[in-house]
Amino acid sequence: MRVALGIVLAALLTGACGGAEHELVGVRRDPAPRVDAVALPDVSRDGDPFTLRAPADGTLLVYFGYTNCPDVCPTTLANVRAALGELGDDADRVDVAMVTVDPGRDTDVLASYVQAFVPDAHALATDDGTALRTVADSFGVFYDVATSDDGEVDVAHTSALFAVDDTGTLALTWLFAHDAVTSADDLAADIGQLLEEAA
Repeated sequence: MRVALGIVLAALLTGACGGAEHELVGVRRDPAPRVDAVALPDVSRDGDPFTLRAPADGTLLVYFGYTNCPDVCPTTLANVRAALGELGDDADRVDVAMVTVDPGRDTDVLASYVQAFVPDAHALATDDGTALRTVADSFGVFYDVATSDDGEVDVAHTSALFAVDDTGTLALTWLFAHDAVTSADDLAADIGQLLEEAA
């Protein structure tokens, strides 16, 4: 799989300090963009529109990927699951959503795929290419799905995990360079810091 870092790194100024207790591993963008302008169908909830915004006083984790991804996607989701386990009761304040960049193959299987990692996760899939592109662009996500002459599907996408606050603003980005995903321990510490800020 080709993984592209489609986020403009100039907009990612630096990892921000979350106070004396914890220095964030993820990075904050300045200015932080709003990402909740377009709702996507949640195929795990009968296609109900889902707005990319955290619950009140909580955090929403958003991942763009696809179910046939052989490496980064399952590793990232496994780390999210482990991080939520480390948070204990605070995990109840965290929502998780996966947006497929390959809806042609994923729509029917996305819910079972992502919920195998996080049972109550939201599975977002749309055949509206404009809506998907608009949402991806708001996060700074690049993706491309191409089919070769022999029928092989090649998917490229930005390898990153995102946290969104309860105003629909992007709060934190974890970028995964060269398929090296952020550890569950680091994710848990960062998410815990975001939850403290949201309280």
